[in-house]
Amino acid sequence: MKRNFFRVILGVCSFFPVVAFSQVNLLSGQLSIPTSAVPFLNFTPDARSGALGEAGVALGDADANAIFWNPSKLVFAKQSKGASISYTPWLRDLIGDMYYTYLTGYSKIGKNSVIGGSLMYFDLGTVNFTTATGVAAGTFNSREYAVTATFSQRLSQNFSLGVDLKYLNSNLASGSSNPGLKPGATAAADISAFYRNEARDNATGRGIGWAFGGMLSNLGGRINYGGQEQYFIPTNLRLGTALTYYADQYNKFNFVFDVNKLMVPTPPEYARDANGNPIPVAGTSPTQYQISRGKDPNRNYFSAVFGSFADAPGGLSEELKEFTVSTGVEYWYNDQFAVRAGYFGESNIKGGRKYFTTGIGLRLQERFGVDFSYLLPVKQGSPLANTFRISLLFNFNGSNAVGADNDNDSAGDDTNY
Repeated sequence: MKRNFFRVILGVCSFFPVVAFSQVNLLSGQLSIPTSAVPFLNFTPDARSGALGEAGVALGDADANAIFWNPSKLVFAKQSKGASISYTPWLRDLIGDMYYTYLTGYSKIGKNSVIGGSLMYFDLGTVNFTTATGVAAGTFNSREYAVTATFSQRLSQNFSLGVDLKYLNSNLASGSSNPGLKPGATAAADISAFYRNEARDNATGRGIGWAFGGMLSNLGGRINYGGQEQYFIPTNLRLGTALTYYADQYNKFNFVFDVNKLMVPTPPEYARDANGNPIPVAGTSPTQYQISRGKDPNRNYFSAVFGSFADAPGGLSEELKEFTVSTGVEYWYNDQFAVRAGYFGESNIKGGRKYFTTGIGLRLQERFGVDFSYLLPVKQGSPLANTFRISLLFNFNGSNAVGADNDNDSAGDDTNY
């Protein structure tokens, strides 16, 4: 399927609604939706969390996809080695040849440390370029990818930390008929933490478990496509909790809840003259404009990223609306079959993404698993309608029996982990 370049940009940006329009109309309107380049870095890659309202930072029973959500969880994985591959057709009701895939794997190096890696590949499909007069000017296959290396360390019986290092590349049209456009590339890092505990009766299997997780992702340099503009990548703060109810030895329920904050500058409101035009700052080149409310987004990196909690033109009430909510429930029978449902919510003035999710999962002899998820938008006409994800999971050896650590420890003793 071929289409013009502008349509591709709309497809890329539709994950953050009206992003393309906020970039174009920043000075002509009063939109204040935080946006970034390479939004694919925050696309949910796997079907399990995709079915849980896109929550996963504290979700238990970690598999290889934890490298995206919270690599700290991998030290508590039941298997010592694992891998996963996931596939998602993107905006398939709007654009027929856009998709992304996620390949990831990990290996324990002892009981307390894990290494791993992943590849996220986003294919934007074939772009058909034309000149200003409509003459065909060639085609190009736009693509983006991120390669990640991870390490996590268990610091006590119930607590761990993790770090990701990644390289990302975004090639929207370099090498086509746009000689001034180059691939954008930069490096970034993720930092994560995870805590878990449980109280369970060994005889009946009944009890509860609880967990807390946090991850600061995509801390890194801005990205440049060959011009003078430097664009923020989607630095994100994710915090979450999970509660597990064990009904007996065979039946359990996981309840998860995440909040996310995109840590990029919120566009300010600009002062305007009697005709509604933005007022330039005298003597600036390139031209800058007077700000009536909010902060200048063109400030230094750390001020822009960590100041994103206090730069919305509407103050605290508007800042709170920039948090998105993900929640879901998962039922497991005998750790072999799962049914899932979830919800994702975003403020109407910050994009308005709202949808339900559902899915199922199957595990076979601790060696192989498959997950499927499906997205159901609240509003009709959403470009995300009919989005589905499928994930295949592989475990290359027997169970690592991490859970047995608690049996060997004396009460309150963290020295034998």
